[in-house]
Amino acid sequence: MSRSDNESMDFASGMAAFEAKHFSRAIQMLSPFAGEGDKVAQHLCAIMHQNGLGVVRNDLMAYKLMRASAEQGYGLAQHGLGFMYLEGECAPKNGEEAAKWFRLAGEQGLQGSLTTLALMYQQGNGVPQDMEEAKRLYKLAGFDDLG
Repeated sequence: MSRSDNESMDFASGMAAFEAKHFSRAIQMLSPFAGEGDKVAQHLCAIMHQNGLGVVRNDLMAYKLMRASAEQGYGLAQHGLGFMYLEGECAPKNGEEAAKWFRLAGEQGLQGSLTTLALMYQQGNGVPQDMEEAKRLYKLAGFDDLG
């Protein structure tokens, strides 16, 4: 589905407002796109709801939007959802679910997700402790000299 020129300008303005930390304007402009299923808008609106930026903090809305974006394969949202599960923020603490989402984001090359997943394997947090898997993931994330 392609956007009209006006929609594209509104989306770009919403993104610019977010980048400039004008969150009340960003949530206003990006919410309609999030409601229509735009994964980038969903991710940004989730961050704003999660942290009370430009809008009253709303854990449930943050979770719903982050999950919707993550389920569309958006790596940054998969990483964000992994942290929600890892920390028990906006979602029940669940290491197994966290590992699943970090793995998906890692498959898209997100180094932070690979590193977090490696640490989870190193510590046996939500996954069986597995030093070989931890080393493999650290190496994938770009860390070569881990003894």
